[in-house]
Amino acid sequence: MAPEQLRIDPRGPVTFLVLNRPEKLDAMTMTMKAELVAALRSLDADSAVRVLVLTGAGDKAFAAGSDVSEFPGRTAAEQWKIGERGTVYDAVERVSKPVLAMVNGLCFGGGLELAMVCDVRIASERASFGQTEVNLGLIPGGGASQRLPRLVGLGNAMRLTLTGDRVDAREALRMGLVDEVVPHAELERRTMDLGERIASKSAVAIRLAKAAVRASARLPLDQGIAYEKLLYALAMASSDKEEGVRAFLEKRDPSWDDR
Repeated sequence: MAPEQLRIDPRGPVTFLVLNRPEKLDAMTMTMKAELVAALRSLDADSAVRVLVLTGAGDKAFAAGSDVSEFPGRTAAEQWKIGERGTVYDAVERVSKPVLAMVNGLCFGGGLELAMVCDVRIASERASFGQTEVNLGLIPGGGASQRLPRLVGLGNAMRLTLTGDRVDAREALRMGLVDEVVPHAELERRTMDLGERIASKSAVAIRLAKAAVRASARLPLDQGIAYEKLLYALAMASSDKEEGVRAFLEKRDPSWDDR
């Protein structure tokens, strides 16, 4: 069945996944999260798809957070079971292909957690960001307490998490919360350009490179370097390495077969 709250927009090797509740500022319901998990699983297995982009529908929001209307009456036990089954944030992190966040507007709470778990974040100059759960008497539940300090440092993470304050795109860039800020009218083109540049590389090399860099967030330095050595050896065994080296020596563009 076609998803109800998620739009899947293939554009050659780059596929956009659009949170599609613009009338609710793309707030994420349990249905939307389940649809996104299923789409990520399917697209990660599709060899024609080389890069994924997450964004929100409309011009106002990436995602204003989780849909708070689903919270009343939810018990601690029910919430624990939701987490035990695996979250949408876990699903994004498991994707072997590059995932870009195209932040087109409001990015709060669970929406910011969704952006943070992506590999690269490109923001419109109109975007704003906030880890706003304390305003609801809650704390982050999608990984922000761990990912936010790694991106912006402990002090900035504490300030954002403890105050629930919002910051604009320029401040987010200064902190390291996003990787690029562009004029709103150029956001989609710049994101697509980046996606196409990544998609033009060997899928084998991109997958291994992503795995190596991702490991830096969870491994001590010596273990991370050992893991990189293993992945480098795997890359050396690929036919794409042979083609890439041959193309470099022959001064031509490579023709990858992704093996």
